[in-house]
Amino acid sequence: MGAPPATGRHGLVARLQPFTTTVFAEMSQLAVATGSINLGQGFPDTDGPDVVLSAAVDAIRGGANQYPPGPGIPELRAAVAAHQASSYGLEVDPDTEVLVTAGATEAIAAALLALCEPGDEVILFEPWYDSYAACVAIAGATARVVTLRPPDWTFTAQDLEAQVTGRTRLVLLNTPHNPTGKVFGRDELAVVARVCREHDLLAVTDEVYEHLVFDGEHVPLATLPDMAERTLTVSSAGKTFSVTGWKIGWVCGPAPLVAAVRAVKQFLTYAGGTPFQRAVAAGLQAGPPAIAPTRAVLREQRDLLCEGLEKLGLSVYRPAATYFVTTDVGPLGYGDGWTFCRELPGRCGVVAVPAEVFYTHPEEGRTLVRWAFCKRPEVLRDALGRLADLGPA
Repeated sequence: MGAPPATGRHGLVARLQPFTTTVFAEMSQLAVATGSINLGQGFPDTDGPDVVLSAAVDAIRGGANQYPPGPGIPELRAAVAAHQASSYGLEVDPDTEVLVTAGATEAIAAALLALCEPGDEVILFEPWYDSYAACVAIAGATARVVTLRPPDWTFTAQDLEAQVTGRTRLVLLNTPHNPTGKVFGRDELAVVARVCREHDLLAVTDEVYEHLVFDGEHVPLATLPDMAERTLTVSSAGKTFSVTGWKIGWVCGPAPLVAAVRAVKQFLTYAGGTPFQRAVAAGLQAGPPAIAPTRAVLREQRDLLCEGLEKLGLSVYRPAATYFVTTDVGPLGYGDGWTFCRELPGRCGVVAVPAEVFYTHPEEGRTLVRWAFCKRPEVLRDALGRLADLGPA
């Protein structure tokens, strides 16, 4: 019997196949099998601030354990709106212009499903966070890609303009950027904004690392002239408060766009995390005292890992933000990051991730490897000690 036709569900599987990499599962399995330190996974190994953790415990014991309102509890929506105003001067209505989601990943997926029709095009910057291209495919849209290249990971206006066609619907922008740690500058954002205005494009911005900037400043795209009315801004508590397992995110923007996202979101998860929503509201209300310590600690961990990797002979592209640093393993004689990462656990007892899995054009990231520094200093020192004998391929 022949294979079923690539229609319906089977067609979706076919569209997703290029993006369903098993790299994270493979690397995690290698870590367990070899007793390796896992610097491939992007989550901290310490908990968040007490004000947030205690608020979650209090909410659970206080009975906040049933369904919250679909758009999110009013306290969190109000806290998000207040945060946008105090941090960036962005005024949003907590009742109509803020939606709480099951993490930023759901917010992005729901936004693409809500705003894109089959055949539309979405502009992405590669390397990209691994859900982006998959979510574009689920929406039936096509990705148009602008490539960011080391060492500065920038692009030109011509690079962006070349990807705009009559089918382009929106630009999906991630700043601060995973996996490179780049923070898009004002001049770069001005180019994105101009292209959106001139071609009447929407923008979806993933800003989950907004409070984990070590060098420079984070500027939301929505703050640029005439962009607030065409931009959906996505963020989450996971990175800001080191509670990635809570999956509490949000999307802010014009009421009609937020309503469109809500129409999709209600049939994905409807709502979730009632006690965690209360805790995140408490964290946002606490402001810098609950946020700044995480950034300071991560900056030190970044420097520790980057300096150690440089001493080993890797080309290190020091990140301005996020949890991750990208290196080039070419100077060690490796022609590709996959081979390096597959051999590394057995050779040194450390796990990293080949960066080519974050590219539509894998050749662009062939010799690049991503490492996570959101681990305790003693873990990073142990990893660097294990890597001390790392030599040429």
